[in-house]
Amino acid sequence: MSISWNEIRTRAAAFVNEWNDKAPTAREEADAQSFENDFFHIFGVERSRVAIFEQKVRLDDDARGYIDLFWKGHIIVEMKSPGKDMEKAYEQAKAYANALPPANMPLCILICDFRHFHYYDLLDNARRHDFTLAELPVHVELFSDLAGYKDVEYKKQDAVNVEAAERMGKIHDALKAIGYEGHQLEVYLVRLLFCLFADDTGIFEHDAFIKYIIQRTNTDGSDLALHLQSIFDVLNKPHEGRLKNIDEQLNAFPYINGGLFEERLDTASFDSTMREGLIACCSLDWGKISPAIFGAMFQSVMNADERRNLGAHYTSEENILKLIHPLFLDMLWEEFDGIKSLRSDARLARLNAFHDRLAGLTFLDPACGCGNFLVITYRELRILELSVIKELIGPNRLLDVDHYIKVNVDQFYGIEIEEFPAQIAEVAMWLMDHQMNLLVRDMFGEYYVRIPLRKSATILCANALTTNWETVVPKTRLSYILGNPPFVGARMMGESQKNDLLQVFGDLKNSGNLDFVTAWYKKAALYIQGTEIECAFVSTNSICQGEQVAILWPELMKRYGVMINFAHTTFRWSNEARGQAAVYCIIVGFSLRETTRKRLFLYSTVNSLPAERMVKTINAYLVEGPHVFVESRTNPLCDVPQIGIGNKPIDGGNYLFTDQEKVEFVAKEPNSEFFFKRWYGSDEFINNRPRWCLWLGACSPSQLRTMPLCLERVENVRAFRLASTSEGTRKIAATPTRFHVENMPGTDYILIPKVSSERRVYIPIGFFPPRILSSDLVFIIPGATMFHFGILTSTMHMSWMRYVCGRLEMRYRYSKDIVYNNFPWPEPTDAQKTAIEAAAQGVLDARERFPDSSLADLYDPNTMPPELTRAHDKLDRLVEKAYGKSFDSDAARVAFLFERYQRLTADLFTGEGKKAGKRKGGV
Repeated sequence: MSISWNEIRTRAAAFVNEWNDKAPTAREEADAQSFENDFFHIFGVERSRVAIFEQKVRLDDDARGYIDLFWKGHIIVEMKSPGKDMEKAYEQAKAYANALPPANMPLCILICDFRHFHYYDLLDNARRHDFTLAELPVHVELFSDLAGYKDVEYKKQDAVNVEAAERMGKIHDALKAIGYEGHQLEVYLVRLLFCLFADDTGIFEHDAFIKYIIQRTNTDGSDLALHLQSIFDVLNKPHEGRLKNIDEQLNAFPYINGGLFEERLDTASFDSTMREGLIACCSLDWGKISPAIFGAMFQSVMNADERRNLGAHYTSEENILKLIHPLFLDMLWEEFDGIKSLRSDARLARLNAFHDRLAGLTFLDPACGCGNFLVITYRELRILELSVIKELIGPNRLLDVDHYIKVNVDQFYGIEIEEFPAQIAEVAMWLMDHQMNLLVRDMFGEYYVRIPLRKSATILCANALTTNWETVVPKTRLSYILGNPPFVGARMMGESQKNDLLQVFGDLKNSGNLDFVTAWYKKAALYIQGTEIECAFVSTNSICQGEQVAILWPELMKRYGVMINFAHTTFRWSNEARGQAAVYCIIVGFSLRETTRKRLFLYSTVNSLPAERMVKTINAYLVEGPHVFVESRTNPLCDVPQIGIGNKPIDGGNYLFTDQEKVEFVAKEPNSEFFFKRWYGSDEFINNRPRWCLWLGACSPSQLRTMPLCLERVENVRAFRLASTSEGTRKIAATPTRFHVENMPGTDYILIPKVSSERRVYIPIGFFPPRILSSDLVFIIPGATMFHFGILTSTMHMSWMRYVCGRLEMRYRYSKDIVYNNFPWPEPTDAQKTAIEAAAQGVLDARERFPDSSLADLYDPNTMPPELTRAHDKLDRLVEKAYGKSFDSDAARVAFLFERYQRLTADLFTGEGKKAGKRKGGV
């Protein structure tokens, strides 16, 4: 009988350890046969019984050659001393093979110089596989026929996570179509996932699962479900409890335990197509699939709509590492490196104490989904532990592996509201545990497996927002909270989600405007009271921007004492999935303990790599600056003009015209031309698509009666308003020539688009005469001067806007009450003010040089003209001079503005309440 693959891999690792030091000085003449004998021992084969040294062979030219080692029908081996020409050796071996009788032809040729292997697969057009001695355990399956393993009728393919999930999706759909669904289907699929993984990673004998299906089940699939049920049964039963006459092939499956196969499910049913689908799944190499990534993709097979965007919302390994490295991993590695460098007698004791501490760390993901964060965290902790073990044992061989491996899956806890992903999370932790045990074997040459399963992660299927986390894991035992709570905006929550959030925040004012993720911050802040637990969440960036900051963070920081220890500013959510959603995230790490080493990771663009800065403080806007909370304000903080929205017609489109529509209308009704005014909203302004507004509010009744087409438009507006379901709209039907909101300045005014692309360094801002009307999709500042325009279009104001405004996706969403009314204006001298006005006019003049270009073109970073760039640079320098300082980054500008804002609003932070009136500044 063939020896197990576990034993083969263990022997391969031992072989590498044995020959690793000998290989560099080995010689073909002296060491080849010993090397080959040891090599064959890996596969449980006594070389002398199957293979011949120096096999004589007659070549085509009647010359004679000698094959170093030959096993008829299996392999030719040619050994060379290190440094010899291996290509030449292959040509020689190929000539030997071609001279053999067809019945004796080997399956492969192996060329080896003790340190390198060149394996030629003669059944695959002599395809070559190159690997080193150290890599032999990874490639040992190439020699499966030497161990007596015969291929069944399939060929393993490299697995791709998305493809594997899609194939599982087909099995899911087929079973659901026959009525096998709900909880039973979910458990069934999780069991199949475990079996597929176990088949390729040594939990089962190599390919035992797929061979059993191919060799023992009918091709029509009629008995497949019964056989699968038998497999599930034996996986749940210790060997000593199995029937004495159990089928030998079935009995080869190990006892798994862990509860995965404990529940008795109804027997499913398969047909030939479904059987082929399962075999197609088996034919993938599941050993190459990441439990961390695949879990979330596997979950999506349950929903056909989600599958079209497969895995788009799972957290990628890259983003998980962004969180766990600054949360705990970097600190642990630094501590370990410090202990390693010790030369005192205390080194061993410190290593052992550190190892014990790793085994004592506990982690909670209170929105764990399929366990991505837990799985990657566990993997990284095990990798660190292996490095510790290497230091503890030194050059010695690991004799009692179970004594040294202390980190285990029961250090991990999760809460997940849905049953299926909760099941996946528990299984994914076992799968990662086994992958790490295989790494133990590869590193130390000792096979190590935790089968049957005796410990598991604690994954509670429950609503994390209505569950007391203390019932999952007492906070006195917990080290870290981490994860990626749901991304649901304040206006996108369902009723139950909204109720859960409001219950968490209680009577907190305006909590209904918070994103769903903020409830996890509040729950964590409450849970960690009186502890040193550290937390970190991936979140939507909106919780550190706009109005949510002043609602959420005073509650966390002032009431619960939360301090931000590290943060990643906005970056684009990315993963390996197709069709991934455009989501923009931040990472916030926090605790109740003040750290002296705060880390801020800044992104120059949302797709760039982060630049790390060590800072003294991180405020709620993720800036190194004072802890300020910019609240909504109805009047400007400084003495500057009021800001408001433009005009809101509520006219059903009857008063708005394109250029062509206006020309055609005036041609039919010439007297109407006097009543047309240019009309700008955000799109019209930025993209140079001006429209016209037919403004009849100042038209006398007698004039209006002379214009029947205008009168028809008025009647259409009245009818449109009367048909509205809004009482307010029906009310203004009585004045159909007037707008719902009218804001028509009698002076020049500034126009600011409500929404603008985040790619632009500057929001395009306009300066218009009163004859031009603006819509309610822009803000306007009547009575503004060129000085005000200069300040608002400067980098100082843009930096403030970028940090305190809200976002629509990633686009800037300008706010009058948050951004404009709270902006700390400078107090320039008369000379500085005059210079700023001249530079502001210079910006407008630079724009005028390109009359055919839209502002979208002029402010695109790739097409912005040098003349316009220079004009803005000049203005920026003068504005900064008015503030009395120059800056090298947005972060520095905003830190300065926060300090100035704090001074201007000092009474807000001393408990005295807001003082009435405006503060002087800006004029």
